[in-house]
Amino acid sequence: VQQATGHTVKHAWADQGRTGDQAKSDAAQNGVELQVVKLPEAKKGFVLLPKRWVVKRSFGWLDRFRRLSRYFERMPEVLAGLHFVVFARLMLPKAAMLLASGASSQHPLYVV
Repeated sequence: VQQATGHTVKHAWADQGRTGDQAKSDAAQNGVELQVVKLPEAKKGFVLLPKRWVVKRSFGWLDRFRRLSRYFERMPEVLAGLHFVVFARLMLPKAAMLLASGASSQHPLYVV
């Protein structure tokens, strides 16, 4: 992700499949704080893992766009750019609604 975007990732969540030494050393090598999301000790029935819904929701949003649901692009830069375009497209209506309602400069989506 860091190479594709040119930005740095500071914090990452992983499921229990990524609890080994390899994941820890890779995260430390790249300066990423890795937090493993675990199930509660006494689990009964279905238990939703914290933060997992954020990832599933984001993938669900991306699946609405056909060019991202299959690997049509030959260049990874084009695919990374399409992800930015899609998420901008998804966030713009919310930002416009906040601005129309008179959002204050304290709000993180405030645009001058």
